[in-house]
Amino acid sequence: MNPTYLKTEIVRTFRSTRFVLFAIAFPVLMFLLQANVFGVTDANFAGVIMVNMMVFGAFSAAMTSGAKLAIERSTGWQRQLRLTPLTGSGYLGGKGLSAMLVALPSLLLVPLAGILFQGVHLDASGWLRLVLGIWIGAIPLVLLGLLLGQFGTPDSMQPVSMVVTLGMGFLGGLWIPIDGMPSWMADFAQVTPTYWLIQLVRPVVTDHLTVSFPVALGVLAAWTAVLGALVIRRYRKDSARV
Repeated sequence: MNPTYLKTEIVRTFRSTRFVLFAIAFPVLMFLLQANVFGVTDANFAGVIMVNMMVFGAFSAAMTSGAKLAIERSTGWQRQLRLTPLTGSGYLGGKGLSAMLVALPSLLLVPLAGILFQGVHLDASGWLRLVLGIWIGAIPLVLLGLLLGQFGTPDSMQPVSMVVTLGMGFLGGLWIPIDGMPSWMADFAQVTPTYWLIQLVRPVVTDHLTVSFPVALGVLAAWTAVLGALVIRRYRKDSARV
């Protein structure tokens, strides 16, 4: 992977005011807002909200890869890059790794707000499990963004990204507990990668294990394999048209 290309991708993303507000500032503000609206005094409950907003921030950052890809397809920039020594795997890998790296600020700032304002305390291993778990578990979400970006247009990607992020976040339990959903909705929620990402990391702050760690990790790995294959297949199909 070309380091210069990766650096350019990251710098371009952080120069976007919309990205900074939605993927970094918004999760922090939503965490503080929810904690104050619900009058949270229990550090464990604050920890649950913190985890939810960390996942939401990572998901929002993941979807930026798709928006950039859609723009580059529409302007012909992607076609030009195919004529350079940059390989298809290097191009997609750069987009994906860039999205993973720009997800890190929300994974650090939301916990910082939890520590400073809500009294959330974990030991070093707990924080490491939480941050790394969400970061690595966001890989299928990044791939989902790349897949949508290969079908969408610059005009459509913003509403599509918002609908997907909010919809899958809702089904994953980011906004209301899964237990509060109708049974059919709770069953459908278990199909989404956001649900399994939450199940992977939430036990760090609640000590309540709903599903085993290997099961959650296995489902996310399966989502990664399926979405990765679809992303590559679609990119190759587009490349054949050049």
